[in-house]
Amino acid sequence: MKLVVQVRLLPTPVQAAALEATLRACNEAATWASEVAFEKGVKRNFALREHTYTEIKARWNLGAQAAQHTIKKACDAYATLRANLAAGRLGRPGSARHRRATRKPVVFRPSGAQPFDDRMLSWQTDRRRVSIWTTSGRVKDVAFTASPEQLATLALYRRGESDLLCRDGRWFLNATCEVPEAPLNPEPVDFLGIDLGIVNIATTSDGEIMAGRELNRIRTRERTLRTKLQKKNTPSARRRLKKRRRKEARRAKDINHKIAKHVVAEAERTGRGIALEDLTGIRGRVRLRKPQRATHSSWAFAQLGAFIAYKARRAGVPVVYVDPAYTSRTCAECGHLDRANRVSQARFACRSCGFVDHADRNSSRNIRARAWESWRRGAQSTAPDPPAGPGRGTGRKRSTTASGARSASPGLQSRVR
Repeated sequence: MKLVVQVRLLPTPVQAAALEATLRACNEAATWASEVAFEKGVKRNFALREHTYTEIKARWNLGAQAAQHTIKKACDAYATLRANLAAGRLGRPGSARHRRATRKPVVFRPSGAQPFDDRMLSWQTDRRRVSIWTTSGRVKDVAFTASPEQLATLALYRRGESDLLCRDGRWFLNATCEVPEAPLNPEPVDFLGIDLGIVNIATTSDGEIMAGRELNRIRTRERTLRTKLQKKNTPSARRRLKKRRRKEARRAKDINHKIAKHVVAEAERTGRGIALEDLTGIRGRVRLRKPQRATHSSWAFAQLGAFIAYKARRAGVPVVYVDPAYTSRTCAECGHLDRANRVSQARFACRSCGFVDHADRNSSRNIRARAWESWRRGAQSTAPDPPAGPGRGTGRKRSTTASGARSASPGLQSRVR
């Protein structure tokens, strides 16, 4: 399976200037190639190369490999755009959002990530150094830092391209690694049901509750502080906003990684599979009052589900997704379905048999039962490939691909954790 290992580069000021100039040149060239593709209607790699390759090399002083990657980046951005349009992520045909996405060529950010292959980038993992091609020539002995686990993964399993990106003045390399998977457990003794929520991030069918109150309080505090700083709009307020950007997302991501690691380890230890809710499209199905919208939109359930899925696949634990409909209103003991069973957010009391339990634990037990029934009927593990790594997408409304192109596909970030 493919995983992305992110390492931080520690370039000198001269090396950083060369890297910045390289990213800027590559993304300007990619934007120009995107405009040519849009005007001529040529959006396939080899066909677009005939129109742009020679000029990109001469105009932006790019090498042969860099020019080819730049052209491919533009084509990949249009492929992503077509997929988003086909999936309806950009609204219905004729809508304002759909028109905005289709009437202009794709534009790349000046600091958008750029892929480098082994001809342009060489690793000296034991010395923690990389040698990288730039428009100013080969830059050698660029230091990087990583955890011992990441260094071991790089040394053993690194394969393919690495993405160079700059974020908030810091430089990173995202290296693709082919990590072997553990054999899938074909005969789990049972399933561990996971109920995902906002108040309680995850609740297992064993009764373990990972509360989200602290995270929600932090989110509320950060949102209030952002609002105050944006209203103030002084130079110092803007500096503080810039310093605090992505802090909330990093914290939520770290918590999701820890929860996913714990859940997978418990399922692997007990020989069980993992049962998750299929929450695809839930934001479009749920109607909320205005005070609830920010909290619901910042709910990173897809990220947590993706983290659980790829960690489970790496450990050989089967994952089954089930329909979450009415799991919170159905009694896990007698199966009685009634809206009145859900007394409050935290309390479940069956109107038929009198069974009383924590509402989220009752839901997780129903999820476990549905997964076990599906598995007995012949369902297969549906643990997908791990999500794209940092630089290949963000969870924002206007996300970026690996190339830094604007698209509407909310990606997920993963690292070796």
